[in-house]
Amino acid sequence: MAKISKKRKEALAKHDLTEVRSLLEAAKVVKDITYTKFDASVDIDVRLGVDPRKADQMVRGVATLPHGTGKVVRVLALVTPDKEAEALAAGADFVGLDDYIAKIEKGWTDIDVIITMPAVMAKVGRLGRVLGPRGLMPNPKSGTVTTDVAKAVQEVKAGKIDFKVDKTGIIHCSVGKVSFDEKMLAENALEVIQTLGRLKPSSSKGTYIRSITLSSTMSPAVPVDSQVNSAN
Repeated sequence: MAKISKKRKEALAKHDLTEVRSLLEAAKVVKDITYTKFDASVDIDVRLGVDPRKADQMVRGVATLPHGTGKVVRVLALVTPDKEAEALAAGADFVGLDDYIAKIEKGWTDIDVIITMPAVMAKVGRLGRVLGPRGLMPNPKSGTVTTDVAKAVQEVKAGKIDFKVDKTGIIHCSVGKVSFDEKMLAENALEVIQTLGRLKPSSSKGTYIRSITLSSTMSPAVPVDSQVNSAN
């Protein structure tokens, strides 16, 4: 039998972690049962009624969190020289093309998001072996391959996230930090849930959103009402 940690015992003593709650209530509980000394991330996990093995049920999309993620996002813009000043002005941390492609080919991946242009995808495409496994490969569906580089950089810096259903049918992404107040966390989580609702594949049958939980980096998961339609 698995040993229950002291912190988990304290959490279980304070709250019934089998109780299904509203987003706001779940966010309050997560904040209350997180004991880390650092500002832990708060994550949402949504189990979907889809079969990711079928191409027409692969759920992937982007959401712009109203309160951001609380993380410092390092953005690399792989662009032509005429777009470099525009990308820098929009807040990109690294800007260039051939020099950064060479660095990445040698193993450099000290970045969180890469934004590029359709015109240079022929060059960027050869980085797939390095970037693909790390989830860094630019993709038009996530808005990271675009002609409007400045807008894409600004959106990522402001809290735009992308997500993709995993092979078990679960969407997992961050919706903020424990230092956020519960309303901010609930509103960020609601944005993800509503975005998923709009992305429901027409071929998906039965219950689409099967379960939702909120948790922090080191906390147990708190169940959320899967019929949630507000942040309260």
